[in-house]
Amino acid sequence: MFKAASSLSGRCALLTGQASVKFHLASGALCQKSTFKHPPTDIPDMPSCNFKPEEYTGMSKERIMEIRRQNCNPMIMKVTYYKKPVLIHQGYMQWLWDVDGRRYLDLFAGVATVSVGHCHPKVTAAAEQQLKRLWHTTNIYAYPTLHEYSEKLASYLPDPLKVVYLTNSGSEANDLAMLMARLHTGNFDIITLRGSYHGGSPQTMGLTSNAAYKYPIANGLGCTTTMCPDVFRGPWGGSHCRDSPVQTTRQCGCAQGHCMANDQYIGQLKETFATSVPSRIAAFFGEPIQGVGGAVQYPKNYLKDAYKLVREKGGVCIADEVQTGFGRTGSHFWGFQGHDVIPDMVTMAKGIGNGFPMGAVVTTPEIAAAFAKGVHFNTFGGNPVACAVGSSVLDVIKEDGTQQISLDVGTYLMTQLAKLRDKYEIIGDVRGKGLQIGVEMVKDKASRDTLPPEAMSEIFEDIKDMGILIGKGGLYGQIFRIQPPMCITMEDADFFLAIFDKAIHNYMERR
Repeated sequence: MFKAASSLSGRCALLTGQASVKFHLASGALCQKSTFKHPPTDIPDMPSCNFKPEEYTGMSKERIMEIRRQNCNPMIMKVTYYKKPVLIHQGYMQWLWDVDGRRYLDLFAGVATVSVGHCHPKVTAAAEQQLKRLWHTTNIYAYPTLHEYSEKLASYLPDPLKVVYLTNSGSEANDLAMLMARLHTGNFDIITLRGSYHGGSPQTMGLTSNAAYKYPIANGLGCTTTMCPDVFRGPWGGSHCRDSPVQTTRQCGCAQGHCMANDQYIGQLKETFATSVPSRIAAFFGEPIQGVGGAVQYPKNYLKDAYKLVREKGGVCIADEVQTGFGRTGSHFWGFQGHDVIPDMVTMAKGIGNGFPMGAVVTTPEIAAAFAKGVHFNTFGGNPVACAVGSSVLDVIKEDGTQQISLDVGTYLMTQLAKLRDKYEIIGDVRGKGLQIGVEMVKDKASRDTLPPEAMSEIFEDIKDMGILIGKGGLYGQIFRIQPPMCITMEDADFFLAIFDKAIHNYMERR
């Protein structure tokens, strides 16, 4: 049952404990007669919230946008979401408010970054306490927060992953992992999957396999891509391939317990070894589930088989957990655990600090020893405030049960989204684990051709106008990404499902 609180009022109603239902037309206009059997003519009001934001008294929206155009780097305007940008003022848990006081359900979490909730009270308190004690020193000195956090973070990883390097971002963590892999192995070439995203620094740009993030200059020397084992869009895949509550609708001709698609994609990796890299390599990078790529999942045994081949070629295996880590996949704390593998290095960021800028590489003593032959120093890596925040995030994940929330709410969302996939011709695939969800949009199910950008934008804008923020991804921007703070509720999930149903219906009626 939905609690009453207008999604257009911009205010949070106090929780009364009494559930009631109100409905409104999303556009305020009458709906045309639907061609669907059960048209979603009405949507429920936004779930209520017991937090009241501060009134915004800052500069005008016009002045903000003027400064954004004139003084901020021009790439900011290029990546600004929506025709009318959302000007965010305040956040609390799964909610955001704009400068006009309008409330939004945040299902993208600042690009899958806010893990336990915007301005979570316990994390905020930990940051405030540390700010009063010590803002900054560097690791040329010993200070408690660095050591307490390093020990705590390492305790969440299996042996022999016990040596922690703290950084300021995911790009920096992956850049460092590249260097460490090359020094440890004495080899140079690194393999990644097509469609991957591992950062935007000059080195990690080579790991990233998406033209939108490339520049026409030399970058990422020694990085080679191999075919992404995407069982929906790739040449092979069927209805039993991936570890997900929802499978692709493609027919599967595999024998029981044997995945033909996995064999084919591993064959492509072997071909990459035979044609594109030397006989000895430095590393293989892989996201357990692709994030920017659009929650792309691989056949169940792909990473296990790939890791074996990589190690035979002298390389180390690196799991990029920037988006999948810290319980987001629900079934496990780390995404790689769902593949039954143990990498040689794990890189992380985003959810590690609930939005505070920090990252990390965790590796083995053996790899760390090889890296210690030179001097590595990071002024801000392991900053006292960052360590206090990171430590608090780990505590809150356990205390609030966010990993279980990810499993329960995420599984519910995916199974319900699969029903919408079966209802609408333009929803091609629903996939993911926990609260790492992708919905791939197509012109039609038979061709699997991607839904054009202008159509994606129409639906995207409509969802925003009805009070929900989601993301987009995929090589062609054809995938809606749902990666909310891991504190959302079933009620929030039902609200999103109603909004998404309505937005797709609206588009189909216009088409």
